Amino acid sequence: MRRWGRWGTAAAVAIVAAVTLGSTVVDAPPARADQIRDMQYWLADYGFNDAWLTTKGAGVTVAVIDTGIDGSVAELKGAIVGGMDASGIGAQNGQKPIGDNSQHGTMVASLLAGRGRGPVPGSGVTGVAPEAELLAASVAFGTNTGSSISNDEQIAAAVRWAVDNGADVINMSLTRNTLDWPQSWDDAFLYAFEHDVVVVAAAGNRGAGTTAVGAPATIPGVLTVAGVDRNGEASFDASSQGITISVAAPSEDLVGVVPGGGYAKWDGTSGAAPIVSGLVALVRSAYPDLNAAEVINRVVSTAVPSGPVQIYGNGLIDAAAAIDDEVAPASTDPATQLKEWIHLHRRAAVAPSEEPTDADEAIVVKADPPAPERDSLASVIPNSFTMATVVVPILVLAGFAILVLLLGIGATRHFRRILRR
Repeated sequence: MRRWGRWGTAAAVAIVAAVTLGSTVVDAPPARADQIRDMQYWLADYGFNDAWLTTKGAGVTVAVIDTGIDGSVAELKGAIVGGMDASGIGAQNGQKPIGDNSQHGTMVASLLAGRGRGPVPGSGVTGVAPEAELLAASVAFGTNTGSSISNDEQIAAAVRWAVDNGADVINMSLTRNTLDWPQSWDDAFLYAFEHDVVVVAAAGNRGAGTTAVGAPATIPGVLTVAGVDRNGEASFDASSQGITISVAAPSEDLVGVVPGGGYAKWDGTSGAAPIVSGLVALVRSAYPDLNAAEVINRVVSTAVPSGPVQIYGNGLIDAAAAIDDEVAPASTDPATQLKEWIHLHRRAAVAPSEEPTDADEAIVVKADPPAPERDSLASVIPNSFTMATVVVPILVLAGFAILVLLLGIGATRHFRRILRR
C-alpha cells in the first residue's frame, strides 16, 4: 500500500520486512457511515452483490495470518472464532495488534469479513464474505519488534496452527520480497494443501519495492493475487508482476477499519488478497463438497481475461460468475504442484546417506574404469589412427615420387635417342 487517508482514530505507520507497505498520512474530514459503504465500489463492480443472493460465506472459516486483529471494532464483533500468537509478544487470542504497522491485520480482516457497523443496514465496512468466520493468527513483522522468533518461523507455525484449528482458507497479505522461501515452508504449506486448505497470497507492491512477485506468492499451489486500479487497469504502484499470478482484484482506493475503530483509505495487494480470500469463502460456502483444487479452479476459470498473465494472471475476478457459472473440472491440485516442485528443487539438499524413496531412483556412483596398460608392441604395430594419418600418406607420397622418377628416367632416355640420330 502506498498512501493512506484517515478518519476517526486511524493512524498510519510504515510496515517493513514481511509485509510490503509504504505509507503517507493524508488528513481527511470525518466521514458518515453511509459514505464509507459508498466507497466500497468492488462490491458492485466485481459481482459480490449478486453473489450474495446465493451465499455470504456462512459455514466457512478463514485464517488471517497478519499483525493481529482488533475484534472489538463494530465491524468485526462476533466474527473471530479463534486465535493464536506466533510471535511471543502478542495476545494468545491473536487480537492484540503487534509489529510494524499493527493496524494492518484489522484492515485486512474488515475487507474480508466485516459485518457492517451495528444495527444500521448498509453502514460501515462490509466485507466480501460478511458471514464467514475468522481465525486471528498474529505475527510480528519487522526487525525491531522485540520478538526472538524469525518471521519465517512465525509464518510456518501460524500456517500449521490455522490448519489444525479448522481453517478452510488462509489469507496471507505479506511477502518475503524474495522468489525463494525457507524449507520449513515446504512442510507447512504442503500440510495445508494436504488438508484441503486454500492459501491466498498477495503479489506485493512495486511502490514499496517489490518489483517482482515474492514468496509465499511464488509457492506452487498458492492462489496469488495481483492488483488493479478502480478502472480495472494494472496498478503500477499497488501491485507487482510475475508468472505465478492467478487472478487480479482491486488494490487502489480501498477502505478498511483500523484498531480502536475509524477508517483508513489504502492501496495495495494486501487489500486485494482478502477480497479474493472472501470470494474463495463464498465459493466454499456455496459448494461445500468441492475440494480446494476445484474451488481455486472455479475462481480462476471464471475470471475475466484482461491482459498479460504476468500482470493480470487469468484476469479480473468475477464473484457472480464464480458462484453461478458452470466450469470444467480442475486439471491439477495444490499438493501435487508443490510436491513436484519439492521433488525437482530440493533433491540437491538430500543427505547422501538417505535412502531413496519410491519416487526417487537410487543413484549408484560408479568408479572410473582403470587406465589401459601400455603395450610394448603399440609403438611398432600401426593402429587405425596411425594408418590413416601417417602410413597411408607416406605411401602415397612415395608412390608419387617413384612415378615422377620413372617418368623422368623415361623422358631422359627418349631425348638421348633423338640426339643420337
